[in-house]
Amino acid sequence: MFAVIFGALVGSFLNVVILRLPNEGESIVFPASHCPKCKGTIPWYDNVPVISFLLLRGKCRFCRQSISWQYPLVELLMGLLSGLLFVSRGFGIEFFVYFIFCAALLAIIFIDWRHQIIPDVISLSGIVFGFALSFVRPEVTWQESALGLCIGGGLFYAVAAGYYFFTRRAGMGGGDIKLLAMIGAFLGWQALPIVIFCSAFLGSIVGIGAMIQQQKGGKTVVPYGPFLALASYLYIFWGQEILHYYERYMFGVI
Repeated sequence: MFAVIFGALVGSFLNVVILRLPNEGESIVFPASHCPKCKGTIPWYDNVPVISFLLLRGKCRFCRQSISWQYPLVELLMGLLSGLLFVSRGFGIEFFVYFIFCAALLAIIFIDWRHQIIPDVISLSGIVFGFALSFVRPEVTWQESALGLCIGGGLFYAVAAGYYFFTRRAGMGGGDIKLLAMIGAFLGWQALPIVIFCSAFLGSIVGIGAMIQQQKGGKTVVPYGPFLALASYLYIFWGQEILHYYERYMFGVI
């Protein structure tokens, strides 16, 4: 329960990051949390994750304008991720490494989906932290981390360069390239095939739906970062099971 509460509290801070980080020059620390509509400062008792939203019935105490459902959703998701990490990894170095990684991915999902950008301050910092932490954790060695960030970033850069060469259009942003390098740094090179396959599968399903809805054909724009993040979550919690079933059905390995 402590892990879930801790995750929800961090989720509350992530909401600030998601709201302010895409705005150039805006601090994620100052000013204090406030209503985005009336700018009234939110007191601590109205800033309790999920509970305050329910007690206020999703409205600001001062202006009574609706509060976005994104706020309790991010808090709930981060609490759930934290709880799953505690169950799967226990309370140790791996918990904190993956907690940082999961929090960064959650912020990226919401920022990229809304703004179609992945802030460098998250992805580049993540590459550095992911590689640095590989020296003190048992699950991913520094060699695996180094290969992961090099192969991840290099592979997507080659794909993006090739696509632009043949079409003269940008098919993949630099943010996705840096994000996959960050994923490789945290998860190691061995995670990349599963992450790329699962993200492509999920992205294709949503992309086809978006093409039908928007009726723009090949010009339909769907950010890819959220699917890389979701695929990374799948690998963290169920990577071995996915690999087992893949080997079983593709190669007959029992």
